[in-house]
Amino acid sequence: MPFTVGLTGGIGSGKSTVSDLFAALGAEIIDTDEIARALTASGQPAVSKIAQEFGPEVVGGDGALDRGRMRELAFSDTNVRERLQNILHPLIRAEVQRRLAATDAPYAIVVVPLLVESRGYKFANRILVVDCSEEQQVERVTRRNGLARSQVEAIMATQVSRNERLAAADDVIRNEGDVAELHAKVKELHQKYLALAL
Repeated sequence: MPFTVGLTGGIGSGKSTVSDLFAALGAEIIDTDEIARALTASGQPAVSKIAQEFGPEVVGGDGALDRGRMRELAFSDTNVRERLQNILHPLIRAEVQRRLAATDAPYAIVVVPLLVESRGYKFANRILVVDCSEEQQVERVTRRNGLARSQVEAIMATQVSRNERLAAADDVIRNEGDVAELHAKVKELHQKYLALAL
């Protein structure tokens, strides 16, 4: 297994931007959200398991998981969220392990939005948190996704607090400046991870 960094951060913190910068430097990026989307696409076995658990109304006309409907159910009920995670997490973990075993990159970054919440990802040698102010999170997500402020705040309320996330971090990238500043921070950590991976 390669040296592995678990990358996390609150919604709107800039995880995708940071992982893209690491990818450009040659790191293997494994995005668990992307894996979850693939697992819940039309014709995937996870979709039928989810439909058995929650009913056919969570499946769209195209045969894929209706992510909007599922999100509504999950955010309004922690029990629903746990049942969904019990179906998806083992499948996601297996795919992460498969990709880690297959990579020949110097190190891997596994992007897990709910890494601190799940506590189930023991694969990481280090945890990197992408951080910004809560006000910036709200502003970015309302602009990006067109959600109302109250919806973004409701999503943030289901995630661990900023302080808890920072307490779990081995490394922190503060994403509150411009892209050049962010790039410099990523380059610095890239060198550190290359050294640790030796």
